[in-house]
Amino acid sequence: MKKLTALALLAITLVACKKETKTITKVDPETGKTVTVEVPVETVTDSTKVAQPNAVVSTPAIYEAAGVYKQTFKLEKGQTYPLITYQKDVQTMKAPDGKSQSGTSEMTDEMSFTVNDFKDGIYDISINLTGKRNSQSANGKTVAVDTKQGEPKDEQLKMMWKVNKALVGNKLNLKMSDTGKVISITGFDTVYNKVAAAVGSTIKDAKDKTAFITSFKQSFNEKVLKDQFSKNLVLIPENGVKIGEKWTQTENASPDGKIKLTTTYVLKNVGNGIAQIGVSGGIPKKSDKKTQEGITRSMSSELSQNGTITLDQNTGWVKNQNIAVKTSQSETLSDGKQSQTMKSTSNSTVVVNPSK
Repeated sequence: MKKLTALALLAITLVACKKETKTITKVDPETGKTVTVEVPVETVTDSTKVAQPNAVVSTPAIYEAAGVYKQTFKLEKGQTYPLITYQKDVQTMKAPDGKSQSGTSEMTDEMSFTVNDFKDGIYDISINLTGKRNSQSANGKTVAVDTKQGEPKDEQLKMMWKVNKALVGNKLNLKMSDTGKVISITGFDTVYNKVAAAVGSTIKDAKDKTAFITSFKQSFNEKVLKDQFSKNLVLIPENGVKIGEKWTQTENASPDGKIKLTTTYVLKNVGNGIAQIGVSGGIPKKSDKKTQEGITRSMSSELSQNGTITLDQNTGWVKNQNIAVKTSQSETLSDGKQSQTMKSTSNSTVVVNPSK
């Protein structure tokens, strides 16, 4: 406090001695950097956002140093930040006779993050599981399971609704550093117990119930959520990147790890409160051919993706993501004299925090 007071007095003295100019501190909207400039007194207006002598101008969460941009998080205690994921898949299958069939599936997962505390560089955050919706459309008919709606009448859908209904309304506790590193996620046991109770009336056999809960735990646990948050929240590499610079991430697209999904990112621009990242890449075309008992089976597949992710420069939180993914597959069976080919394509849209 003594140092700030001395600086404030010095600033006042300089202004008093040199009336024709004034030194002001402000944030450059293009770079996010704090700069100090000297301007004529008569040009200092409210529009210049003059920082008072004892005011502290904060650096944005996504900041630049020596031309390199890095991502941190500057979340406000008591505030809630959304993370809503929406995915739409349109799949078309073409049979050997040339006839086509198509179907559409949609999924929405709603959660939000409430900041409880921030201490020693660590955020204490409540993850609120607020809603879940799944729908399938084909042949002019749509069936949906929505936690914000009543229990469906279809017996086959009741089970999914009960599980989803038991899932939402719960809270998990997240400990995360201001650089986005997830330290821990706790509170799963409460969710597991509620799900087990929800399916108790549907799954009578004890072994079947245990098997179901085990399967549920494998798809909803700390590791799964850590991976999800790492992909959706922390986008810029730890060492930082320059405008126009690219970086890649590779992950297994098959259980055996032989097929890899490569995603290429590029920092397109930073300024006016946002940072935009371009997304491309996919899985190159893969072909496989095997012959057994005189029948040759040939298969090929490929995946491509492209889109944009927008981050809030001031908080580091994801504002929006919109990525299009296209998958193509082909399978041919041949006995050497005749052949049949089945083709399928899937066009998906993955959106985070969709605009209302």
